[in-house]
Amino acid sequence: MIRLLQLGLLIMGDGSGKESLPTAKLEAQILEAVLKRESKGTSIKSINRIILKFPKIDENLRKCKVIFEQFDEDKSGAIDLKELKHCFEKLQVKFTNEEINEIFKTCDLNDDMGISFNEFIVLLCLVYLLKEDGAATQCKSRMGIPDLEATFETLVESFVFLDSNKDGHVSKNEMICAIEETKQSDGPIALKRFEEMDWDKNGTVNFKEFLFAFTRWVGFDDDEDGDED
Repeated sequence: MIRLLQLGLLIMGDGSGKESLPTAKLEAQILEAVLKRESKGTSIKSINRIILKFPKIDENLRKCKVIFEQFDEDKSGAIDLKELKHCFEKLQVKFTNEEINEIFKTCDLNDDMGISFNEFIVLLCLVYLLKEDGAATQCKSRMGIPDLEATFETLVESFVFLDSNKDGHVSKNEMICAIEETKQSDGPIALKRFEEMDWDKNGTVNFKEFLFAFTRWVGFDDDEDGDED
């Protein structure tokens, strides 16, 4: 378990921290949705509980590769804005064109005008959070992955657990305390990994930053070419 924890805290991506007015609006909507969800609490009581869920999360999210490839219509290895609009149409997830543009921009972390597989996973989870009503359930069933909604809920619950003061962000102290409670890692290591997660270097980790880190915690890698275990 300690090796899983260390692996989970080891590999993080880069982020520019740049944010335009439209994406800032979306970030505010995400924060509002997170705060609403945090008011309901979480069943997760320790970071070890999260780690134990890694294999199942990994298994379910990898099934999304088929969906990703389906919507990557030109087989470029990334979903462009037009393809994302087709994706939402087929999944019957209703967003305005402006909202789709905002979601695309906020998930296109490296600004290459394409959504990679990791970014697609984050995008789907954000859609789940923002459309937690019937649209999310409908989206799940159309994807043909029965456990997908439960998997996204686990990701949300994990964030809610780490955000102990329920302000919609995970602070350095909150991360350190959660890890130190496991008796399997120390503060300096936790702080270093936290700083790697905190892409915009503002001292807190928001839900989007957490999601990108989580996809790597469970072993995702954009350089994978759909290898099967």
